[in-house]
This record gives sequence, structure tokens and C-alpha cells, in this order.
Amino acid sequence: MQVSDPNNVKIYNLSAGKSLPEWLSERKRRALLKKDVDIRRRIELIQDFDMPGLSTTIRVSRDGQYVLATGIYKPRIKCFDVNNLSLKFERCFDSEAVTFEILSDDYSKLVFLQCDRYIEFHSAQGRYYRLRIPKFGRDMKYHYPSCDLFVVGASSDIYRLNLERGQFMTPYTSTASAINKCEVNPVHNLFVCGTQEGRVEAWDPRSKNLVGTLDCAFSCVTENKELEGFPSVTALKFNGGLHMAVGTATGQVLLYDIRSNKPFFVKDHMYGLPIKDVEFHHQQDLIFSMDSSVVKIWDKNNGKLYTSIEASTEFNNLCVVPKTGLFFIANENTKIKTYYIPTLGPAPRWASFLDSLTEELEESNAENIYDDYKFVTKEELEKLGLDHLIGTNLLRAYMHGYFMDVRLYKKAKSVANPFEFEEYRKKKIRETIEKDRGNRVQVHKLPKVNKDLALKLMNDQTKDKKKKESAGSLLQDSRFARLFENPDFEVDKNADEYRLLNPVLSRLDQNKKKELKKKLLAQEFEPVEEELEGKNSSEESSDEYEESSDDDHTWTKDVKKQYKIIQREHREKERLEEKEEEGAGKQPKLFELRQGEEYKGIHSLKKKINKAPLGERVESESTSVRLLGSVGHREMTFSTHKKRNKSSDMKNRKHREERKQLVRPVNGIRSKHKPSYFRNKKK
Repeated sequence: MQVSDPNNVKIYNLSAGKSLPEWLSERKRRALLKKDVDIRRRIELIQDFDMPGLSTTIRVSRDGQYVLATGIYKPRIKCFDVNNLSLKFERCFDSEAVTFEILSDDYSKLVFLQCDRYIEFHSAQGRYYRLRIPKFGRDMKYHYPSCDLFVVGASSDIYRLNLERGQFMTPYTSTASAINKCEVNPVHNLFVCGTQEGRVEAWDPRSKNLVGTLDCAFSCVTENKELEGFPSVTALKFNGGLHMAVGTATGQVLLYDIRSNKPFFVKDHMYGLPIKDVEFHHQQDLIFSMDSSVVKIWDKNNGKLYTSIEASTEFNNLCVVPKTGLFFIANENTKIKTYYIPTLGPAPRWASFLDSLTEELEESNAENIYDDYKFVTKEELEKLGLDHLIGTNLLRAYMHGYFMDVRLYKKAKSVANPFEFEEYRKKKIRETIEKDRGNRVQVHKLPKVNKDLALKLMNDQTKDKKKKESAGSLLQDSRFARLFENPDFEVDKNADEYRLLNPVLSRLDQNKKKELKKKLLAQEFEPVEEELEGKNSSEESSDEYEESSDDDHTWTKDVKKQYKIIQREHREKERLEEKEEEGAGKQPKLFELRQGEEYKGIHSLKKKINKAPLGERVESESTSVRLLGSVGHREMTFSTHKKRNKSSDMKNRKHREERKQLVRPVNGIRSKHKPSYFRNKKK
């Protein structure tokens, strides 16, 4: 059993918990019950209350003694006897049942509308008769006064099968292209049907004529909301003789008084999913409206939400047990959901033990979900050395940190700091000794924690009357006593925030601190205000005024200077980290020496690389490709010529210089013949 309280309303999910397979022996069942707490705490309200695949429709008989449900696979119906809380019988079909109706007070007369256009009648013994309708059916209802079975579906005709005569009667012809839902009023037996075009048509079975039409789609469109689909009618339900609820395919529930063509209230589920079922809770004027993802329970007068149940799997059909707080939900899962809300009504007579059980649970303190988990920030994870677990199942992200199992936290803490308990023990012993010393004669000394803050407060206390009152109250107030006693509250002077605020807050020089300490040593028993030696009061006041004015003018410069220093430190830290990453990323190149080859040095390998084709050279040189821009652009650089040798270049340069010195100049020699210059050969 699982307990939840959305909107402060207790909802008991009786179908929660693990289920045991049927093929398990009794011995293994008992062993599992001992080991697994979830199996031991489960409540099996009705035995085998499930389907092999999923459940589609569920109903309660009029006498309240039987619960019938259809599902797949294979298509079947199950009947449960609530007096014995067990399965009474199970029957299979040839095709899936779209919906069914209970014709008698008990399970003895049933009729099923199947997805292959067949209508199947069942008696207490089994299948009684089977016939076919012309079009695919979507819904059907039984009209008790005339013994007519109305079937609607993918056509404009409303088929009437008279069960007294055993023959089809003349069908009603609607103006709609298809009809999704139909309903019979239990008071005056008016027959209504919801169409694909978003209208509700009302037929009088006595006169067999159309007596009224409601345009529900028009009422939905007038709402200040853009609809994603067409608001065709998907659910209908009467409350007494005059009130009717209409569910649409766009997720609205419209409440009508049938004497008016406009709804007196419109409730939007805000999910955009078709409303599958609507039920009225007559005792408290509440409405159950269900789509595939949620069941909302709300007040029909003002639309205020009472509570809601969210789906873990898609919901198919809703069945409320009359005059109780128990209801069933057919869904896309093997288990049929069973919920109990004590505030809606008592448990049914066959499950009266639920009342006493829920009362005991409400009296006992509910176990907190997070009792077995510890909230840890990212910094604490790094200190414990568990930051590599981020992204695994051992950590659950929540707000600015993570939830982790408290057992893992304790183990990691004991490994990270094995002497923590000893330090804690010594700390407690020290605190108890200091408490005993408090009874002795007290000497006014500086506290051990936040000494500079205490000095500043004492300085303010000696200066101005207003500051004296505020500083004295802070020093003497018991609420702030731990600020000067507990080292956990000590100001971290290396933090960036403190360093930025320090130019504004620091008004005490080193000389003043020394003078104040001398003062405190002189004031051993009673603090007495004394003048500083060598200065009168006027000089002190003028000095203080000058200091305060200087502080007012220079604190902005100090803050800017400190900010630049902090930024410079951060940049240097980032550079060092980048260098470390680059150093870790660089790896020496290793050349593979294959078997049967002789090693002739690195030069031979370089020759092979130079002779290799362009593609292989590009792959071997990792630095030859670099990224340009953010997306897709790359630049490739490579060399096609061999690199020059520096030693040979130096030799060539020396040779040229020597030759220049030996060559004789030929200035002043002219010739009429060409060429205009000649070479001077010297032997």
C-alpha cells in the first residue's frame, strides 16, 4: 500500500506493491515474505485482481456484490465476488470487448459490444447468443422501461435492439457523421448521445423524436484558449434529472443544466487529452473527471481542485463504488488500480477493515521519504572524493546538490576523516571545561573566535552613543554568543566576498588594535572609559573625523584595486590548470618495430614518412589540422619539400663571403663591344 497526500488529501493506493507469481511454492512465498519488506506490507484487497495484459472496462453490479472487468490478452472477462474477495469466474472472447453492460442486478445477464461488430449476450452459464450490427460500435446503453438496447458507432444511425421481442427496431437517424458516446437519464429516461461534431443530441424514447441539441464545441471555442484539435464529445454523465456533464476530446468538462443551451461551468484539464470518463460524487458535490494521464476530483460549484491522481500508465476506464470512498481504474497495466480516499466516504461493507487500517496509519507518524538519504552539495562530494559518482544511480540530483544513501555517506566520511570522532570528543571536553570555568572571576579578554570583529565592535562602542548601543547589544546578546565561541562561524578572510568588502569594513589600523588590546588588559574587572595618553578629547574627535572622511573618499578605490587583484589571481589559476591539462595530454610518440625488420635509427623512419602519400602524412601529423570558427571549418597545413639543414646553410654563407673578398672590382673599364661587362680571370 502506498500513501500520498496531494492537496493535503490522503490517498491510499491499495494495488501498489510487488506481486508474487502463481507458480511459486508456499515455502518460497514464505521466504520472500520474510526477506522483502514491500511484499510483506502489500494489501491484496481482491485476490487475482489483474489481467494478463491490460484492462479496458470495469463495472460494479447494482447489488454491489460483484465486480466485473474486461481486458486482454486473450480477450476475456473476470467476475470477482466481493463477499469472498476472490475470483468467481473467468471467460474468454473471440475478439476484444469495447464496452459492456450489466442487464440484471447481479452477473447473470451481461451484454458485450465487441470490436468486430458483434454483440454478445451472456447468462450465468456462459455465452447465450451472438449477433452482428451493420457498423462498428463505440458505445451502448440499455433503456429499462422499453427494453431497448441502444448502440451507437461509426455511422449516423442509432441502432435499437429490443430484448423483449428479440429483434431490431427502426433506428434513430442523427445529423452527425459519427457518434462517440451515449447515456440514459436515470430519472426521466431521456436518451442523449455525443457526436463527432461536438454536439449533444437528446431523443425521447416515448415519441422517438429529436427533442433538443447542445452545441458543446461552440462553448469550448469561445474560451480564451487555442484548441489543438476539434472538441468532439467523448464522455457523458447525468447527475439527477437536470444536470449533465460533457467531456470533450480537447480536455474540457462542461456542466450543463439541460434547460439551458449554455454551460454554467467549464473545467479544463490543461493537458489537451480526451476526457474518457466523468463520474459524480453525490455526497460532497464533487466530480471525477479522467483522461489518460490524470484523474481530477474537483468541486462542481466553483471548479476548485479537491485532489488528483497521476497515472504511471495510461488510464482507460473509471468505476466509483457508490456511496463509498473506494474506486477502481482500468489501465494499461496488468494490475487493476484500486484507490481509497477516506475523506470522500467510508469503505464498503465488504472491505470495512480499511477504515481501521487507515485510522491506525494516520495516528502513527508517517515515515519520511528522505530519512534514509543525505543531502550533499558538490563541494562536499569533492571533499569526500565521490565526485566521480555524479551521473550514476547512487546520486539523485536535487536543487543545488544531490541525495545519496546515508550508509554510503557515513562510510565515505569515515574513510576521508578517520579521526573525526576523536576531534569531536576533544572539542566537547574542551567546551565542558570552559563552562565550569565560567563560574570563576571573569576577566574581559578577547574571544578566541572572530577577534577582529570583536575589536571593531568594542571600538564602535567607545566612539559614538548610537554605535555604542548597537555594538554593546551585539556583544551581550545571547543569540549571537556562538558567533564568538563556535569556530564554525569564524569569518573566512581568504574568501573573495570578504576581500571585496574588507576595504569598506576595515576601519582599525594595527596601531589602534594594539591600543585597544592595552586598554582591555587594563580593564581586568570592570570596563571603564579612559582617555588615550598624550591626546585630549578634541584631538581624538578631530582625528576620528579625519579618518572617517578619508574612509568615505578612498574605499571605492580600495574595492576596485582588490577586485583587480582577485581577477588576476583567478586568471593565473586558470592558466596553471590549462598548462597542467596540456602537459597531461601530451604523450611521446612511439614507433613500432615489427618483427624481421632492422632498426636503422629515427632518420630512416623519417625518410619513410616523407616518402609516404599525403593522406598518411596528414594522419601522422596531429598538429597539421586546426579548427577555424565554431562549426565545420578546418585548415590543413603540410610541407612538400624537405626541411633545410642549418649546418649546410651556414657553410654556404661562409663560402659566399670568402668569394666576395677574393673577387676584384672592374670599375672604370669600358668596352664598345657587348657584353658590357667581362669576367676577370685570375690565376
